[in-house]
Amino acid sequence: MKVVAYSIKSFEKEFLAKSNQKKHDITLISNPLSLETTMYAEGKDAVMVFTNDDVSTPVVNKLADMGIKYIATRSVGTDHIDREAAGARGIKIANVPVYSPEAVAEHTLALAFALNRHVVQANEHSHHFDFKLENLMGFNFHGKTVGIIGLGHIGLATAAIFKGMGCQVLGYDVAPPDDVKNIQIESLSTLLQQSDIVSLHVPLTPQTHHLINREALAMMKDGVMLLNTSRGGLIDTEAVLQALTLGRVGYLGIDVYENEKGLFFQDHSKDVKKDPLLQKLIALPNVLVTPHQAFLTKEALQQIADRTIKNLDQWQQNKCVGDACACANSCREPKVTEKITILDK
Repeated sequence: MKVVAYSIKSFEKEFLAKSNQKKHDITLISNPLSLETTMYAEGKDAVMVFTNDDVSTPVVNKLADMGIKYIATRSVGTDHIDREAAGARGIKIANVPVYSPEAVAEHTLALAFALNRHVVQANEHSHHFDFKLENLMGFNFHGKTVGIIGLGHIGLATAAIFKGMGCQVLGYDVAPPDDVKNIQIESLSTLLQQSDIVSLHVPLTPQTHHLINREALAMMKDGVMLLNTSRGGLIDTEAVLQALTLGRVGYLGIDVYENEKGLFFQDHSKDVKKDPLLQKLIALPNVLVTPHQAFLTKEALQQIADRTIKNLDQWQQNKCVGDACACANSCREPKVTEKITILDK
């Protein structure tokens, strides 16, 4: 199969090469997919994309006109792809349904630890030979209540780590798994009201967009720690900024940002004009932002590459990709699509 892979970073190449074993003719380019870069897909059967690529209706239609039959995304999320448009043009879509949930879970904990114990500030001070302890006080995670929103693979992996630290773990999911252990299933409102730490692990859909809004924030404990390693659009950033300023939110750790498209994965340090909302966030000492790197471990990258190549293999053999199918009319089991509401009815 002839494939062009967009938004390829240097660190991905060895993993894709190891998985591919020269089975497919893959052209690797660093350019993100856009209307302007669709020209690289000329003569290809499939495109390989990532979360920052533009796979909107105009791009999908252009790819279809060029004869593209398949879109493989190197991610779990598919919110960057217009799946309906692809379905209308007969383009099949596959994602990576699971990859090293521990990678994202561990990064979530890294954000939590760094925020709580002021690791970034302490390190900066130490580099200037300032070894005072003022303003570095944290708290014990042991005994705290942690609310996990979303009990998929990553949510469960995160819950297990917090549980191992002696935390009480509450969980919420619109369709919680049957075999959950050591997690107390609660309504969303109860979880928000009782948790000292709230961690988000749900996909971005129309139902989950701005799940954490002013209403949700008003329910949380004063000084709550809010963590998001899922998708930026889950949080109403303006509302959280206001809550941080008022002291309602005590800590914010995010690996994703709702306006990250065209911003994350690139060096913008020399830009004259910078994102004003993000500037306000990172100016606060109790905010920690990382550039969508929670997936970035050797193990996760190999698993992503392995599944992506497997998807291409399946398509080449005219087979269904199974649980990786992300087509608009997916062959997966139907998912709950009801709107998630904060107030219980």
